Amino acid sequence: MASSPIFLLLLILSSTLLSVKSNTTTIESTCKTTNYYDLCVSALKSDPRSPTADTKGLAAIMASVGMTNATATASYIAKNLTATANNTVLKKVLKDCSDKYILAADSLRLTIQDLDDEAYDYAYMHVLAAQDYPNVCRNIFRRAKGLVYPAEISRCEVSLRSICVVVSGILDRLAE
Repeated sequence: MASSPIFLLLLILSSTLLSVKSNTTTIESTCKTTNYYDLCVSALKSDPRSPTADTKGLAAIMASVGMTNATATASYIAKNLTATANNTVLKKVLKDCSDKYILAADSLRLTIQDLDDEAYDYAYMHVLAAQDYPNVCRNIFRRAKGLVYPAEISRCEVSLRSICVVVSGILDRLAE
């Protein structure tokens, strides 16, 4: 009888380890279908919801990562608005760019909602919109004479685009 609780504990631990191993395999096989495997694996493995998520859940987690990225970028750009108080053109361009990243975050929120509704075509459409909003920001800078697209915003654009490409890859897997 004394070994019974130990046996039970070992049984629970081994089933937990098998579950985590199984989901690590799910994460890795899901991420193999994307263009940014390392980004996908690292983002999903760092989220505490991943061990119990199915492929649809993994797509939602990646969309959530994108929402966080877009929101952080919008905040970063908005903070620079105060530093440009004398340059009204730059101030307007930064405000427009911040708004585009807010729209990207909103599109990714809608992607998660679409996943919940199993409306994968709409989810795909919303993720593509989120991926394109940073391009609009770059084009706004391009049209403003004398302004240079900031390197930090460019890095944020590449990051969000990569995340969206991962979400799209996972959505492709759901459509199979």
